[in-house]
Amino acid sequence: MLPHKLVVIGGGAAGFFCAVNAARLNPQLQVVLVEKTSKLLSKVKVSGGGRCNVTHSCFSIAEMIKKYPRGNSFLKKAFHHFFTTHTISWFQERGIPLKTEADGRMFPESNTSQTIIDCLILEAEKYSVEILMNTEVKAMSIVNPIAAERQSLSGEKITGEEGNFKINLGNNRTVYAAYVCIACGGYPKTLQYEWLTKIGHTIQKPVPSLFTFNIPKNIITALMGISVENVTIKIAGTKLMQTGPVLITHWGLSGPAVLKLSAWAATELAEKNYDFIITVNWVPAYNEYSLKQKMQDVRFEVGAQKIFNRNPFGLPARLWEYLLQQCGIHEEIRWADLPAKEQNKLIKILCSQEFEVHGKTTFKEEFVTAGGINLNEVEAHTMQSKLIPGLFFAGEILNIDGITGGFNFQNAWTTGWIAANTLREISADNIFNS
Repeated sequence: MLPHKLVVIGGGAAGFFCAVNAARLNPQLQVVLVEKTSKLLSKVKVSGGGRCNVTHSCFSIAEMIKKYPRGNSFLKKAFHHFFTTHTISWFQERGIPLKTEADGRMFPESNTSQTIIDCLILEAEKYSVEILMNTEVKAMSIVNPIAAERQSLSGEKITGEEGNFKINLGNNRTVYAAYVCIACGGYPKTLQYEWLTKIGHTIQKPVPSLFTFNIPKNIITALMGISVENVTIKIAGTKLMQTGPVLITHWGLSGPAVLKLSAWAATELAEKNYDFIITVNWVPAYNEYSLKQKMQDVRFEVGAQKIFNRNPFGLPARLWEYLLQQCGIHEEIRWADLPAKEQNKLIKILCSQEFEVHGKTTFKEEFVTAGGINLNEVEAHTMQSKLIPGLFFAGEILNIDGITGGFNFQNAWTTGWIAANTLREISADNIFNS
């Protein structure tokens, strides 16, 4: 029988959390973490503008799962084992208190992601986790096979081979392990999952999530840098919409509302090849009917004032001027003198301005992949493969993704911890034959 060894593939948040907790909870377990690059915890480093958005101040599982476009039913089960409260306590117990910001995002009180990185690396050192850097996994196979009749997800009886794992690394090194946890993040191309499909798992086609909308050659990009507190963006021809802050950039539109919308619409937008139309309501407190009533009140209350100088909706001055110019409203016109035709144009553009989107831009710190390992093939209460005993998954490699706000990191902590805790409760002897 091989030594009790766990190989964790991936040096990100999920991989590290699995590795350090597995080593801590299982003193007899030899834990090896394999990372293909020269950097550990790279997303932790850059997330939240370098502060690391550790989790979200949400303590209701029912509410929390609403933040995941894919994988919410799976996480509903998983969160009962390790939730936001556990994340907060875990870091608190290691001398890292978290603080909550007005929008619910939680960061380390130090305001630097290095605090989280140092904590995880210190835990790895404390519990003797071996870390292999610049080491890529080329292939994985199951050795010491035994004939075992098992049932496929479709109910068909099949004969498979189950046993210890042989992992071929890029530097011609081979590692054998009793257990493997795959936590290497999401791959952008289906072909990159081939080493996993070869051992029997199926993949939900990966597509990008959390990206900004490119609006090339549109005059609005001249307003780059302007942020609007509350905007509703809708993808034309669908029911998909989000409301929240929007940032105008030199390539188009960004900000939380756009990123969240891109997450919910990730599959549909990929099918459209990122060519689609959006409608923007700059004043989401109004629709066209109620805004017309508001306009009448404004004309009565401030009729003598110039429209360019009197913005009754709290929009940034440069954006207000741009919208008026788009309606052909002269800068000298007073509210009382606004012609009906121009007023109707203004109402229309405020409530439903259309933009043609051609392409996307992804920020590295926000990049998330929708798609990955089919969740029907993984047990939510253990993170263990239903097809291959001893094989675990954690983090973004699973077909789980959340919107911005700490939700993707919470998925990493939860799934990483559950995999580690499961290993405490099982023995290699009742899974594999020597």
